[in-house]
Amino acid sequence: MTGPDPILDALCPMHLRVDSNGRVIHVGPTLRKILGVAEVEGAAFFQLFTVRRPRGAGTMAALVSGARRRAKLELVRAPHTPFVAQVVPEPAGGAVIDLSFGIGLAAALGDHALTSADFAPTDLTVEMLFLIESKSAVMASALERNARLHSARVVAEEQALTDTLTGLGNRRAVDLELGRLAARRRPFVLMHLDLDHFKAVNDTFGHAAGDHVLQEIAQVLGDAIRTGDVAARLGGDEFLLILSRPPSPRALELMARRLVHRIEEPIRYRHALLSVSASVGIARHDGTGPLDRVGLFDSADAALYAAKSAGRGRVSLAPSDRTEPPVSPNRIAPHDGA
Repeated sequence: MTGPDPILDALCPMHLRVDSNGRVIHVGPTLRKILGVAEVEGAAFFQLFTVRRPRGAGTMAALVSGARRRAKLELVRAPHTPFVAQVVPEPAGGAVIDLSFGIGLAAALGDHALTSADFAPTDLTVEMLFLIESKSAVMASALERNARLHSARVVAEEQALTDTLTGLGNRRAVDLELGRLAARRRPFVLMHLDLDHFKAVNDTFGHAAGDHVLQEIAQVLGDAIRTGDVAARLGGDEFLLILSRPPSPRALELMARRLVHRIEEPIRYRHALLSVSASVGIARHDGTGPLDRVGLFDSADAALYAAKSAGRGRVSLAPSDRTEPPVSPNRIAPHDGA
């Protein structure tokens, strides 16, 4: 036979027939689609395929004689698709060469956009296609599920570190940040704030008004910090700022006084204006030696107590942090200071 065979095309759509000189006589429909050439008849077989096995088979006679088992071919042009081939010599010369993708099926399907319609119904490739599609669906579902779980875990971790009322960090977030800073042995500052006159707001206007005040103060603190700093609510009307790149003690006092000035601005709640102030105690860790968390918080608390004892709405540094004369206790306008 020297021309197309409809039965062979149906049963082996990836076959080709060559004459004794290695010229293509006919190509099955799926292989024609892979080759991407409408008129491939007459082309030299070795211009289309590279023979990887049997080695040294550079002629059709060598390919036929050496392919007692399976041959391995590869497309000459990109994407250089590999094939497993069965070479069957014809009595009148030439051969029928039936190709399959072998274990390279998945990559080949992606390279050539083939479907089950391109293969014989009895071809195991059809079943492999089903398995590949099923695997892809399962993997897509698993990836989607993992993404949802990851998102849920991230949300849960954020919630575990967040004060639910204000959106600031909580005590656990403070502990984690202090651990990170201690591990890096970098200096940082604790700025402990306690609201003044907050109880009067709760007693006069109710707890909803108090919650509103806390949320507004949280916004002020969040606006005041820089990237790398942490603002947290410790509970009640107590807040903490962790400044990872602290300025000088004098600049710290000026910064804290500006913060107090902002907090003292009246807060509108329904038809009322609510007023609170804040006392601030500041303690510094120089980044050298182990971190004594209890001692550091005690220093900040002592400074806070000193600020409250001075008349509230004041700022105080822990005595060990004073390297310059303290700033005047008069209120500092927002445009003053560092």
